[in-house]
Amino acid sequence: MKTLALTLLATAVLFGQQGEGKKKGPASQAHVLTNAEFDALLAHPDELLLIDVRRPDEITSNGGFPVYLSIQANQLAQSLAWIPRDRTIVTVSNHAARGGAAADTLAKAGFKVAGTIGAQTYEQAGGKLAKIVTRPPNPNEKKE
Repeated sequence: MKTLALTLLATAVLFGQQGEGKKKGPASQAHVLTNAEFDALLAHPDELLLIDVRRPDEITSNGGFPVYLSIQANQLAQSLAWIPRDRTIVTVSNHAARGGAAADTLAKAGFKVAGTIGAQTYEQAGGKLAKIVTRPPNPNEKKE
């Protein structure tokens, strides 16, 4: 009886482990840029557009790049009409997962996408992030 119970337990553990590490959807087709590739693109800012898909609180707490367009990942598809098409795009997230999905969306819509990069991954590999400070709300400012 113990052998049967152990066999069933081992089988359950094996089946459980087979599902570990699998992503819940298809992997991004976007190229994850190395720091050197990203730095080379940054050397030509007039040809580049960074789209940061992180939430504002993530950008301020983790840091980012000094010039970027902030469009949260869940708003990207509705924002395609006003994204410039004359620049090479790099998407930014913390570790390139959301950025990869955003890059896929942009590429499918016909944008020129160089790839994606994770801001925290970039920093961990020796890159320097800018501290992004947001303006505190003005209590006298009218809300529309």
